[in-house]
Amino acid sequence: MRTDVRKDMDCYAARRGQIRLVEVPPLQYVMVDGHGDPNTTPAYAEALGVLYPIAYTLKFASRDLGRDYVVPPLEALWSAQDMAAFTTRRDKSAWDWTLMLLAPDWLGAEHVAAARAGVAARHPHLALDRVRLDTLDEGLCVQTLHVGPFDDEGPVLADLHDRFLPAHGLEPTARHHEVYLTDPRRTAPERLRTILRQPVRRTDPPGPTGAGGPDRDERD
Repeated sequence: MRTDVRKDMDCYAARRGQIRLVEVPPLQYVMVDGHGDPNTTPAYAEALGVLYPIAYTLKFASRDLGRDYVVPPLEALWSAQDMAAFTTRRDKSAWDWTLMLLAPDWLGAEHVAAARAGVAARHPHLALDRVRLDTLDEGLCVQTLHVGPFDDEGPVLADLHDRFLPAHGLEPTARHHEVYLTDPRRTAPERLRTILRQPVRRTDPPGPTGAGGPDRDERD
């Protein structure tokens, strides 16, 4: 049997129109950091071109260990010095990002080093020095599912940050996190499915609706 985080882990489940609290365990990722508009900066395409060969090499190494898994969806952390550049103005030139692919916990730094060496032998032109293995410990988060083009996320993010968090006694603690459940190269923009996640902490007791319950519920 193959493990699949999209089916096996609650933090990879979300519904459109429902903002909910989730507890995300510490997870390790292969990561590449960058800055700038993902649509125009060469660094973004280079990061994708490095991550996927590493991810599939790790998958084959895991098979040799007797454990198979579905390569997880692409994920990214996003931030800007002024978060309005991300949530409302959408000034992509100001964005800092980290592209990530989950690495199963039974694989370690030695496997990533071996994967990097194997990919370098086949593709010496790739910027493999940009790849790192790190653990992300987000803990308590709120998340929802956005269906549609990435450029339409702004109102959803503004609603989450400006209304939902203060209404439920929550404040952000770390970078905005996105999980891309669909491949934009193969999916029409209006059908893209993206989990929008924000790590948080409690500052006040939850309001009368309860921070863990559905705030709005729009079924697909």
